[in-house]
Parts: sequence; structure tokens; C-alpha cells
Amino acid sequence: MIRLDKYLADSGFGTRNEVRSLVKSGSVFVNNETIKDFGMKIDPDKDEVIVKGKSVEYNQYEYYMLHKPAGIITASRDKNAKTVVDLIETRKRRDLFPIGRLDKDTEGLLIITNDGQLSHRLLSPNSHVQKTYVAFVSGGLPSDVEFHFKNGIDIGDERLTLPAGLREIESIDALVEEFGDRYIIEKCESLGDSQGNSIINNCRIYEVVLTEGRYHEIKRMFEALGGNVEYLKRYSMGPITLDSQLAPGEYRKLDKEEMKNLLTSK
Repeated sequence: MIRLDKYLADSGFGTRNEVRSLVKSGSVFVNNETIKDFGMKIDPDKDEVIVKGKSVEYNQYEYYMLHKPAGIITASRDKNAKTVVDLIETRKRRDLFPIGRLDKDTEGLLIITNDGQLSHRLLSPNSHVQKTYVAFVSGGLPSDVEFHFKNGIDIGDERLTLPAGLREIESIDALVEEFGDRYIIEKCESLGDSQGNSIINNCRIYEVVLTEGRYHEIKRMFEALGGNVEYLKRYSMGPITLDSQLAPGEYRKLDKEEMKNLLTSK
């Protein structure tokens, strides 16, 4: 059972005060009866709620895949800047948040939801959920860089990083073919220096697989070895892989198979 005002607020009809005014106006019907008691308890599975002639479908949880673009902050709300949740224009729930975070200049996969238990499970250090990134790295790296990633790196914390996978990708063309990311070429062309030279021309491309999520971890790992991350993108988190059809800034709901894999994965 749930209060009518919470039901409507959760379904995207406004704040608690706004939906209470809506109910008092006589615009809300429950089981074909006009209701003006916003504190009325209803059963979302049995009771039919109609607002201004349209039936309301109650979703306790929503799950979205977002292709985060650069320049957007990973937060639920911000007074001065646009957030990743603001990009989900068709959302019904008002309590959505991103699972984990990506830096403002980092692109790629974000899962947006209001499922707190799922978020805790995916982010818990004990879960060791794999996250796959691609990094464009400039500077001089040691020949045994893969060894360092596998055995842990001192990035200034109390302990070394957990073992991480590292694999060099031979070219942008190979990256596009492997990840199906047709948007990466345009992104690479936009990453130029003050003279208009592409920064990517002086970079090596790496796939990085992490099972933890420290602050700026990938950037700090490469910096500790003499490199500098010029561009970073996340392609997967647990069983969810970024849809190659989504352009930066686009999103969609997770499909049934993705939901099954996400909710049953360990």
C-alpha cells in the first residue's frame, strides 16, 4: 500500500505539494471515483489511478542506460550545472540517480536508476564488479606496463590498486571494429591542441578492466607510470555493455534480457 500523493509524485506529477493540489482540484480518480484525499492508501497492483483522463502506470523502479557525454557532471541534481539525470527527459520517477560516477570529461556507460539495493551491490568493494574502459594515453610508459597493472600500482593511497587488466589496442580502426563505436572517430578528431594537431596521434590506446573504483583511479595509475590519460571512456559495467547505437547524450531503458542479467549477476 502507498499514499496517493507519493504514488503521483513518484510517477512524475510534481512535488508532494503540487500533487496534493492536483488531488484537491478533483482531477484524480481511483477506481472511477473522484478522490480529494491525498493521504488515501492505494494498492499499485490492484487500484486504477486516472489523472485528467489518462491512466497512470506506477513503476517502483526505473532502469536506464545512458551514453554520458563529456561536459556533464555525474550527479542527481546541481544548482548550477546540467547533470546526467537531467538528460533522462522521459523519466517518470523523481528519485533517479547514477550508479557510480564518471568524471566530467569522461564519457561512456552510466546506469541511471532509483534502485538503491542494486546500486549498493554493484558498487560494493566486496562485489568486485568488472568495469571496462578504453584510455588514450600519451607520454612514456614502461615496457612492462601490463605487469604493473596486474600486480598493483602505488597511486598514493594506503594500499596498492587491485589487480587490473590491461591490453593495448593497435589502432583506432581496431577499436571501432571491436567495440562497434562509430562515434569515437569524431571524438578523436575533436581532441586537438592549440595548433589544431590531434592529440590522439601521440597516444597509445588501452583497454583497462577494473574491479574497484577509486577517485580518478585509471588516470592516477597511468600517471604513476609516466603516462597521461588524454581521453577515457567506459564501455561496460558488470553484465551491461554500452549500446553502440546510442550517441553521446542519448539513453534508453534497459531491455528485459539486460534487466535479467543485471538483477541476477553476482
